[in-house]
Amino acid sequence: MDATTMRAERLRSHRLSAPARTIAEAARHMLATQAQEFWGGRWAVAQRTRGAPSLRDVDAAFDRGEIVRSWTMRGTIHLIPAEDLPWVLSITADRQHRQMAAVRRVESIDDAELDRTETATRAALAGGNRLTRKELAEVWELAGVSTAKQRGYHLLVAMSLRGVVCQGPVVPRAEGPTREQYLVLTEEWIRDPVTPADPAAELFVRYIASHGPAGARDFAWWTGLPLGVSRAAAEAAGDRLVVVADEPEPMYLAAGPAPRRAASAPDVLALPPFEEYYLSYVDRTVPCAPEFLSAIGPSMNGIVRPIIVARGEAVGVWTHSVAVGRHADDPIPELFAAGAATDAEVAASLDRYRAFITG
Repeated sequence: MDATTMRAERLRSHRLSAPARTIAEAARHMLATQAQEFWGGRWAVAQRTRGAPSLRDVDAAFDRGEIVRSWTMRGTIHLIPAEDLPWVLSITADRQHRQMAAVRRVESIDDAELDRTETATRAALAGGNRLTRKELAEVWELAGVSTAKQRGYHLLVAMSLRGVVCQGPVVPRAEGPTREQYLVLTEEWIRDPVTPADPAAELFVRYIASHGPAGARDFAWWTGLPLGVSRAAAEAAGDRLVVVADEPEPMYLAAGPAPRRAASAPDVLALPPFEEYYLSYVDRTVPCAPEFLSAIGPSMNGIVRPIIVARGEAVGVWTHSVAVGRHADDPIPELFAAGAATDAEVAASLDRYRAFITG
């Protein structure tokens, strides 16, 4: 499959050329959307939704309990449909726990400490209560659990991986984009969790449906699972997949009708930091020329910059601040080379973002 065809198919799988009807539907299609930059994750699902949804529209989906955020895989925060969080963690949480064991030893966080933290957390949040991260840390301190230095962060991650808490409703913020969510008890906030018959196969199919064409190595990178486990998941998915290329390894699309492309979908997009279309593959030279990869990232500190994509190819980066008083400023583009996109196309892509973040 040539690069042009690969990009076109991935744009459709990502719903960047075939947007979903609603925020919830876009999130459900993507399953897990990288969102450690909270504004970026919200912009990612908005870009995959018809019309021009605003930041408030995405926040309303959080407040209704349709979507949540948590550390779903690779030790990274993702936006995910609430109903899917428990079963995804049933596959990925144990490996994340083991990967974090060393840093927990350094922080003197053992199982007994985690049990004390869980008991205090459940008592504080039971009955529909919700707390900010700072308020929950104060609860832990009162229970005799230190949150000094990085301990508070690692305790929060542990409680999330245990499935005790998730990040749900948005904390209001006056005169600027919201930046924080309330922590809630997962079992109370997620009232109707789903349980696939074969969670590993379901995870592979959902990844391919939202990221294909892609293969087992891409899935292994995306989930952080071993390659052998990833290949077994592909095998278990069976006739729910279609092989579209087989060299050097099978590349898949989801079986059945693909999302319908929209004639109104723009050719040039301003996509967020840690964008799934760019980041979620072993080989990122499909959406980006090799000489420009370092300009996007991941950098030495793990940062992946917002990108400008023209007809499926990353042609530049852009910057913008979501600080109060600056979120209404014009985003600033930086193209890698002249002629990849017109000034009007780039301006229109950034105008859509500006309308989103101020709406």
